[in-house]
Amino acid sequence: MDPERKELIRELIQSVLPGAELESASLLPTDRSTPGDDTSKGAGYVRPLRVRALVGTERRELVLRLGTADEFGHDRRSDRAGRALLAFDTADRIPEHVRILDVGLLARGDRLVSLRTYGEPYLLSEFAEGRPYSADLRRIAQAGRALPSDLERRDTLARYLVRLHAIRESPGSRYRRSVRDLLGHGEGIFGMVDGYPDDVPAAPPDRLRRIERRCWEWRWRLRGREGRLRRIHGDFHPFNVLFREGTAFTLVGAARGCAGEAADDVAAMAINFFFFALGSHGSWPEGLRPLWHGFWKLYLDESGDEELLEVVPPFLAWRGLVLAQPRFYPNVPAREREALLSFVEAALEADRFEPSSADAFFS
Repeated sequence: MDPERKELIRELIQSVLPGAELESASLLPTDRSTPGDDTSKGAGYVRPLRVRALVGTERRELVLRLGTADEFGHDRRSDRAGRALLAFDTADRIPEHVRILDVGLLARGDRLVSLRTYGEPYLLSEFAEGRPYSADLRRIAQAGRALPSDLERRDTLARYLVRLHAIRESPGSRYRRSVRDLLGHGEGIFGMVDGYPDDVPAAPPDRLRRIERRCWEWRWRLRGREGRLRRIHGDFHPFNVLFREGTAFTLVGAARGCAGEAADDVAAMAINFFFFALGSHGSWPEGLRPLWHGFWKLYLDESGDEELLEVVPPFLAWRGLVLAQPRFYPNVPAREREALLSFVEAALEADRFEPSSADAFFS
């Protein structure tokens, strides 16, 4: 072990055990079975170091575990930090479990920073001027007509996504991770379904279960499309787009890794044109319909990504489940929830999504 890393460990041990003297630190073998044994364990999720220290006349032996990236849900630094914090918060509830003394991060500049006295995490960012794009959609729905300036903003957003999605990410496990998160994450499809009370009008448990099952089938239809991995925003909905004057805007809310399926961003924005029209009778023909069709057409024409229509259904399903979720949208009446979930079901049944299918819900 290099002297600098050893000094870091010395400082850490002394912060946890005042007066301790570091004797040694070495990699701890993961498995002591006979080499080649069928049951021998390979790599784990962390790199354990065995640390020996002397505190007065008492010899203490500790294990320092450093996180490593892998494709099993630990590919992001936030995953590895979350895993360590969870262990620190909960392991002492387990009888006979070793005591966990500290939790921290290896910070930039090779410093070990303790988090054992941490509270809730926080994120500090700059303030962005502007009004959420949702205010535009609400105005259009109430007026029943889209202005030329509204079409300009629609085109601006579609072209922004074309430019963003033109940035290819290196193929690998991250595409599968993004699809897995789409379904299994607490903010994804399974989490949304779990968040529905059993008595929600138009969303009984049996209906949600059928939708969930169809989404699971789509996970396997998306497998093998790793070459589609792109730079994405990951939560590109109208409340995360702040417009200033004209077509100038700022984005907020990118918090899901920023790499995944382009259909995620397209679906997140487009379904809101459909959603806002549901609450205002007659707002579809000259209001939200031009935004819906124009957004899809411009994105597809300028990106050339016709394959997107083959992969977008589960992303529309996810966003539809969010919009129909009483916790997030408590004022949605049963008839609108019915329309949203019917739209979701129709999208999941199609081999290829056709944007024109939305018109049938307003005929």
